[in-house]
Amino acid sequence: MNTVTGAAEAAQLAPAFDADRLTAELDAVTAHPWHPQRIHTYGGQVGQPAAIDWRVLPLRSLGGDAERTDPGGPGPQPFAPTRWLTYLPYLAEILAHLPAPLNAVRLMALGPGAVSTPHCDPKYRLDRGLVRLHIPIITDPQAVLVLDGVEHCWQPGTLWFGDFSREHHVSNTSTTVTRVHAVIDALLTAELATLFPQAWQDLLTHGEVLLNHPAPTTEPAWPTGLPYEALLPTGFADFDASAPLDGSLIPARIDHPPAGTPTLTIAGRSFALVPVDHDGQQWRFSGWSEQRTLQPDGNGGLLLRVRRGRALADRHVTAAPHTP
Repeated sequence: MNTVTGAAEAAQLAPAFDADRLTAELDAVTAHPWHPQRIHTYGGQVGQPAAIDWRVLPLRSLGGDAERTDPGGPGPQPFAPTRWLTYLPYLAEILAHLPAPLNAVRLMALGPGAVSTPHCDPKYRLDRGLVRLHIPIITDPQAVLVLDGVEHCWQPGTLWFGDFSREHHVSNTSTTVTRVHAVIDALLTAELATLFPQAWQDLLTHGEVLLNHPAPTTEPAWPTGLPYEALLPTGFADFDASAPLDGSLIPARIDHPPAGTPTLTIAGRSFALVPVDHDGQQWRFSGWSEQRTLQPDGNGGLLLRVRRGRALADRHVTAAPHTP
């Protein structure tokens, strides 16, 4: 059991999908060589290729990059579909109906004999509002996920949540079958929570869980003039920081590039910002949840909010419109 949420390590969600259609669609993309899986750090760096036969076809990635195989995270570009998603219309339809904002979506292929090392992916936590979902497409009894000590072999066409902040590894001891899953990184919303089993509903309604707003149907503008200069805590855009509202204030700038969403630049790094709701009063980092948000107060300041589960902390900081 997870000491933070009190939840099991995994849950099958509703609904199930047509496994045969999902498998048939793979023919359209398997002639293309898939590239090795890579990790992504909070510092925005892309790691080395996986040392095992673990390959990826990105369907949504930072900037819609069709060659980028890491899961990405907060950075200067928002997530967008890649060209490969157009070859998979049934899977694209499934993704479009998931009631949550999506970050990376990848087809991940674990080759015969491939076994990963045990590891944790700490950002995918219910109290951070970030979840990782799986839709198995091709599997085998010898291709398993061991999550928090529990062995799983999820079946094609099903939809699963796993708490991948816990220790886990994958193992494919088959000699012939390549295991293929669609791996979906999403923001947990109240609507997505309804797809969890009934046994989870009390936790998701009342527990230490962060529920995000659904994605706005239209993207509003930043509510004040840009560029906008602010003083922000040093840890607010440091996703390793345990206390992101603490620390000294350093200059930051919010601007709108010629094409794209508003961008926050601080300490030499840039982050795309996306609206939390339809009126554009509150913004989050693209690639992150409402665990950290910014809200202009209308009086030359910013209200910074940090959430963990249902706990909320905030800090008001000074900000002023840019003067040439």
